[in-house]
Amino acid sequence: MDDRLIVALDVPNALAGLELAEKIGDAASFYKIGLGMLTGGGLALANELKQEHGKRIFLDMKFFDIGATVEAAVRGIAQYDLDFLTVHGDPHVVRAAKAGAAGSNLKILAVTILTSLDRGDLDAGLILPGDVTDIVATRAARAFEAGADGVIASPREAGLIRALPEAAGRLIVTPGVRPSGSDAGDQKRIETPATAIANGADHIVVGRPIWQAQDPRAAAQAIVAEFPAR
Repeated sequence: MDDRLIVALDVPNALAGLELAEKIGDAASFYKIGLGMLTGGGLALANELKQEHGKRIFLDMKFFDIGATVEAAVRGIAQYDLDFLTVHGDPHVVRAAKAGAAGSNLKILAVTILTSLDRGDLDAGLILPGDVTDIVATRAARAFEAGADGVIASPREAGLIRALPEAAGRLIVTPGVRPSGSDAGDQKRIETPATAIANGADHIVVGRPIWQAQDPRAAAQAIVAEFPAR
């Protein structure tokens, strides 16, 4: 199984998530569980897929709070022996998350700029003026300096981030990936799976093009088939 594909289980609850994972079978080995499923048994599903099915798990919580709160939250998550956890890329958040994950194998991934946002959205949020790509690269560098194991960024910024000296040995995980011919949905900075990997991404995250497909297993296999050889 090619673990470069992370399937986003953006379905209503743990039962639906488990059913989808069973349909996909051995076509995927890595799953993302996000905030949308948190109250629907998301942590229980994460634990079941990890411990009973041997899957890798990316818990997409995007924590943001004062340092002590983030550290305590991450320490609680770390006991589940999961693989990836997201926090916002502000340096104080990253440092706190790394402290909370100490002694575990949990990788802390810093969010740069959400792939559903563009310059207009940043203006509305009073975010620093400038090109989105430059802001993403700056936030990525600062997150790496704070100890992040990797970053979340759109595939359009993956190459720029990979070229940063601070990115050596770090992970780049890219949502906003759509197979050729797929609808963009609410994503604004998208590329194909092949382009994302070629640009320097270690993993891509794909949700709707898989779980909305008539045959989710075949959809996952088709995405992996687009990847360049390792």
